Amino acid sequence: MKQNNFLYWTFRLYYDGFRNMTVGKTLWTVILIKLFIIFVILKIFFFPDFIRHHAKKGQESQFVSEQVLDRTSPLTKISIPVAK
Repeated sequence: MKQNNFLYWTFRLYYDGFRNMTVGKTLWTVILIKLFIIFVILKIFFFPDFIRHHAKKGQESQFVSEQVLDRTSPLTKISIPVAK
């Protein structure tokens, strides 16, 4: 059954391309393992949920806004008078 649908031909292009790969399958495996390490393992050990541990329940947005405003540089807090 021939199809003239754009989505069908796009799917067939990628399906045939991935099916006929030899070295590419190994490279995709390496890429997926690296993404797993970056997004799962590093998240667990190096990026704790700081807001959950330091903010009160229901006051997370207030905590974030206070932290952002408190950490701004002193130069941004200076108001410069405008001459009239």
